[in-house]
Amino acid sequence: MALLTCASHAVSGDHFIANRRVASARALAVTSPIDGTPLGEIAAGDAAAADQAVEAAQHAFPAWAALSPAGRGPILRRLADLIERDVEALALVETTNNGSLFEASRLRVMKRAAYNIRYFADLAETLAAPAWDTEAANAHNRVRYDPAGPTALITPWNAPLMLATWKVGPALAAGNTVVLKPAEWTPVTASMLADLAVEAGLPPGVLNVLQGLGPEAGAALVAHPGIRRISFTGSPPTARLIGAAAAANLTPVSFELGGKSPLIVCDDADLDLAVATAAGQYDNAGQVCLAGTRLLVQAAVYDEFATRLRAKIAEIRQGDPRDPATHVGPLVHPKHLARVSGYVERAVAAGARVVCGGRVSPTLGGLYYEPTLLVDVPEGAEILREEVFGPVLTLQTVADDAAIVAVANDTDYGLAAVVFTRDQARAERLADALVAGTVWVNCFFVRDLAAPFGGSRQSGIGREGGHWSFDFYCDVKNVVHRKGTFAEAHAAGRRPHGA
Repeated sequence: MALLTCASHAVSGDHFIANRRVASARALAVTSPIDGTPLGEIAAGDAAAADQAVEAAQHAFPAWAALSPAGRGPILRRLADLIERDVEALALVETTNNGSLFEASRLRVMKRAAYNIRYFADLAETLAAPAWDTEAANAHNRVRYDPAGPTALITPWNAPLMLATWKVGPALAAGNTVVLKPAEWTPVTASMLADLAVEAGLPPGVLNVLQGLGPEAGAALVAHPGIRRISFTGSPPTARLIGAAAAANLTPVSFELGGKSPLIVCDDADLDLAVATAAGQYDNAGQVCLAGTRLLVQAAVYDEFATRLRAKIAEIRQGDPRDPATHVGPLVHPKHLARVSGYVERAVAAGARVVCGGRVSPTLGGLYYEPTLLVDVPEGAEILREEVFGPVLTLQTVADDAAIVAVANDTDYGLAAVVFTRDQARAERLADALVAGTVWVNCFFVRDLAAPFGGSRQSGIGREGGHWSFDFYCDVKNVVHRKGTFAEAHAAGRRPHGA
């Protein structure tokens, strides 16, 4: 039996299948990035474990789907209530497991995890599907959102529970059953979510958690012919492997694959707001897919912006993420530290200049990589094109709006963009021209669950959020009746989801 002890909480590291804990012959070690403390072990899942989890999801699917949104809603809202009840414990465990700031997790992130579940449970009950008449054929059309079947959800390590519920919420609310595969570095809160699911009353097999490595447990899961949807958040190379496996079974996929987002500061921008937002890109040690890591600043305000930003970075306090005074904690794992530091070292070797940071903290050591700002980066350099996913920003000057668009779009990614300008017409022109799934103007990280979320180019495939989630997690069906063949009338209008 695999066991984890995290922030004094004992949590099973075994798989969770059909509301039971299931062990594997092998185990994987899990450590805390805060100080390297061993947290215990998780089961190293294989194809047999993946088969067992999918079979449980298949067995549970007919009854869960038959409940209808109104039947599933109370159970899911109870799960959201339990997450809210345990916010303190979940936040402390998450911080211990992945190094995120405890205060941010306690005050915002864990509450958002609960909201993800509740929002989609509510939306499923009220979602209006189109209905209309085709007069030429004397027919009436009515759209249904039918549950698709067992769903594989593969989640990353940077916000483990919140991003798990972002997928689990709509998948379960749609009537699907789920096999959740958390990242092997940060598995603890997914295991705690499984225990809360039992307490909430989810029937066995509705939510399953498969532990283990991506190339082993994850690969077997996404290749399984019993899986009817796959949602993955992670890197493009892994997405290509998943896509190839899914293609063999024609399984629909939804991919959110990170980004290399520009943060654009126009010459008429509110510099106080722009500087504060730019410094905020170091949040979660830069391990945020949406972060605007490429700072593109117009020449007229470049010097003032750079001076203010350096001063703001100097105010950032790095340290133990459990300390409320800390702004930036550690990176998640030694392998990731090597990746981040490697990008900076190669950028400097290519001619970039370090203005701030560029090293592991000499006082903290370990995984604490200092907030880093690079300037004079050569055009086309690797660090301007590839996602670092760490506390590293690059600062470039741009001449005019045409240059802003050209430089901003000069990337293989297209997840997000941030624009600062006081001119609304200019903001709209830039937003229209930027290749991005989300464009924030004079703000950042506003995530309304009713809005579509996803990326363009190598930032992903598809959109989730609001009704777009149900477009993916459901089989959308059109039912066509010839009018006048039933006693009841069929007036064109809108009917609720599942009606």
